[in-house]
Amino acid sequence: MTDFGQQIEEIEKEIRETPYHKGTEHHIGKLRAKLAKLKDRLLETGGKKGGGGGGGYAVKKEGDATVVLIGPPSSGKSTLINKITNAESKVAPYAFTTVSVIPGMLRYKDAYIQILDVPGLLEGAKEGKGRGKEVLSVARASDLLLIMVDVQRKNSLAKLTAELEGAGIRVNGTIPDVLIDKKAAGGLIIHSNVKQDISKETIKEVAMEFGAKNAEITIKEKISLERLIDAFSQSRVYLPALFIVNKIDESPNSDFDKDILGISAETGKGISELKDEIWNKLGLIRVYLVRPDEEPSYKNPVIAKKGEMIKDVAIKIGTEFAEGKKLAKIWGPFARFPGQEVSLSTPVQEGIQIRFL
Repeated sequence: MTDFGQQIEEIEKEIRETPYHKGTEHHIGKLRAKLAKLKDRLLETGGKKGGGGGGGYAVKKEGDATVVLIGPPSSGKSTLINKITNAESKVAPYAFTTVSVIPGMLRYKDAYIQILDVPGLLEGAKEGKGRGKEVLSVARASDLLLIMVDVQRKNSLAKLTAELEGAGIRVNGTIPDVLIDKKAAGGLIIHSNVKQDISKETIKEVAMEFGAKNAEITIKEKISLERLIDAFSQSRVYLPALFIVNKIDESPNSDFDKDILGISAETGKGISELKDEIWNKLGLIRVYLVRPDEEPSYKNPVIAKKGEMIKDVAIKIGTEFAEGKKLAKIWGPFARFPGQEVSLSTPVQEGIQIRFL
């Protein structure tokens, strides 16, 4: 059986010992692509040698979105989920209280948002420490991460983010703007309107390491080697996240960066702002259905997401309902006039009222 961990160590050692310059760039690129593939395999097998699966928690996704609460032991995650949802997560003043996933449901602005409290995430989680593999598998399937520490460990947010990044989770990241069109023959053809710092030879080495020997590769951004490898990897997920520091009542004079939300789950300070940030980060909006025999109103809300179209709302109602629907009437501030007739490809916006025709 192949020991992925040993292979990873050997490749990391070779990368460290190889001086980086133009002459070695393509070789280092190949090594880093091989390293990324091995780490992906390690994630898939749960850190075991060779084959075999790493078990994850079986969590049924419910509601309009799923949020996972990530943090070290004793950071107050259980207190927070009990405060904002209907969950009953055990709370105690010692570490490792939560040993399985505790689901709770937050009702906010007509949406049902599932929030999952998972065991505390430790350094080394991506290698399996402290049930880290199971926690990370749940995180990967979420719509939003709440990355939380307490005020005494506020500098640990970077370490938690590094653990997630090491597990292929790109926190607040964007998908690389790279199109990979595999072909049956013809070799590798590279297109880019942007001047790249990495050579075409390096790009080809990375592509071939990932099995793309014949392909047309179009790169639409100035890309780093890491982003190029991400474009080829099948295991990367790109998740929005909120950074939270809990227990601010214990250190009221602490300062945080503008992208960090300070709260006290115990006293409720900052909880209202947190709910609002969750809503905004998920990109949720409310649209209102207007039945054929009714006047426009705000009685029948449906939760949609920014970027969706009216046809997506129809599908949420039911696939049979959506069949045959081609037009709708809309009301609200985004309609040119009350009852404007539009196609189902019209984007939805907060507060729009829709009657399907």
